Amino acid sequence: MTVVEFTRLLEKEFEDIEEGTLIPSMNYREIPEFSSMHALILIALIDSEFDVLLNGEDLRSVNTIEELFNLVTERL
Repeated sequence: MTVVEFTRLLEKEFEDIEEGTLIPSMNYREIPEFSSMHALILIALIDSEFDVLLNGEDLRSVNTIEELFNLVTERL
């Protein structure tokens, strides 16, 4: 999976985000709809799609979608 494919996968988790809106360099916490519920959704999505377990500290350690992607791929 590429970072662009990962970004599109994340977009599907946000109901009000049009496909192609998010970019890898975007700080995912600055997405207008992002909330603590979305953080839990991201953790569950990454677990189910990649079999990688993340926690809140992991999410706080990265800022951009690309950094999150790199974290996930490092743990594969």
